[in-house]
Amino acid sequence: QVQLVESGGGLVQPGGSLRLSCVASGSIFRISAMRWFRQAAGKQREFVARISNGGSTNGGSTNYADSVKGRFTISRDNATNTLYLQMNRLKPEDTAVYYCNLPTLGSDYWGQGTQVTVSS
Repeated sequence: QVQLVESGGGLVQPGGSLRLSCVASGSIFRISAMRWFRQAAGKQREFVARISNGGSTNGGSTNYADSVKGRFTISRDNATNTLYLQMNRLKPEDTAVYYCNLPTLGSDYWGQGTQVTVSS
């Protein structure tokens, strides 16, 4: 069983920054790609960013939704089982609950989510 716990959300003004974290239990984290999703009120959950398992470099290839490309950066630290999402130049439309996700061949694992609100 894998547990994912997000943190780092909050209220920020437009143009500001936040850094989300997701700590995973278990060794599966190190061999898994990881993803961030978000869900705004009244909307479907949408993909935000993905990072591969990083192999021996502990880095990993990344890809992003067009709406966040150039503003958000996904990264990971396999030594501490932690996934990050650095969010810069935040916009009101980034307001949502953000979830980290560990995909598997069976059921994906999800965290409980962390609220990000961008408002003046």
